[in-house]
Amino acid sequence: MTYIPKPKIAHPSLPRNELGLTRRDYEGSLSTLCAGCGHDSITAAIIEASWGISLRPENLVKLSGIGCSSKTTAYFVGGAHGFNSVHGRMPSIAMGANAANRDLYYIGISGDGDSLSIGLGQFCHAIRRNLDMLYIIENNGVYGLTKGQFSASADIGTKAKKGEVNQQPPIDPVLLAMNLGAGFVARSFSGDKKQLVPLIQAGLEYPGFALIDVLSPCVTFNDHEGSTKSYQFTREHYEPVVEADFVPFQREISTDYGAGEAVPVMLHDGSRVVLRKLAEDYDPTDAHAAYDYVQQHIAKGEYLTGLLHCRPTTDTEFHALNRTPEQPLNQLPFGKLVPGAKALDKVLARYR
Repeated sequence: MTYIPKPKIAHPSLPRNELGLTRRDYEGSLSTLCAGCGHDSITAAIIEASWGISLRPENLVKLSGIGCSSKTTAYFVGGAHGFNSVHGRMPSIAMGANAANRDLYYIGISGDGDSLSIGLGQFCHAIRRNLDMLYIIENNGVYGLTKGQFSASADIGTKAKKGEVNQQPPIDPVLLAMNLGAGFVARSFSGDKKQLVPLIQAGLEYPGFALIDVLSPCVTFNDHEGSTKSYQFTREHYEPVVEADFVPFQREISTDYGAGEAVPVMLHDGSRVVLRKLAEDYDPTDAHAAYDYVQQHIAKGEYLTGLLHCRPTTDTEFHALNRTPEQPLNQLPFGKLVPGAKALDKVLARYR
């Protein structure tokens, strides 16, 4: 991973949070992603969210797998703990670290390929075990690092850069998470910072597994309908994409729309997605109603955005269920960490 440090220059009049830190203190290295990539907009939202809740950088653990999305952990909160795992295995690392120290905030950044293909099993079990973490999927429907092949969130009938047509049905992470019993499920758009920032803040504070599926346009391989979402959408016209070895400057896509409103968002290739923000009277506590509501709008070709489902935490939360120690393992005395041969024999007897 290319690391380009960002100059630490800040104006003395920049606003500070309760810790006396400015937004600049929550930045990381310079991004090496394509200009205009939606992932960089998500990075900006994470920086804003972390600064807004006065999160101590040293209390944050950021984890990722492999892919364009997984590079973004280098671009925010440089003072945090970080681990870049192998492809699709980020949840295992998060689980081990979480079990060892429940006092930290955990945020996993993944992509639709990293989570819905090679890492699908680990993603499902992180939800099933109600791991206490915020899990963000930067969803663009393609494998950007390997020239834009279809990911598991691509639509049936969509056309890739070289002309092949996808015939496989998509996996929708929002519907999957609700079906598996996730207690906090949201969807947003990378360009809607006004909506995304509070969702990230709520996800960080939620005591359990919190998922935010973020639609994030790919400026280089966004040359077929459905490349940034996991269901069919209306496409206005087609424009050939540029060659992979040359990426022209593109502006990041942003939007602003009210509760209950739908808005078409034009992507860099001339296609569009339709976003519909949840109405103010929407009830996210009814999981079955939320599931049906999402499916109804999928049939209309609309992305529902906002907090789709949330329930109060229960005794199924990871730490409660597994009775993990409240004290971090690195602070426990040696006698408790190594209780001796008798204690080991007692544990092993349970499996005989």
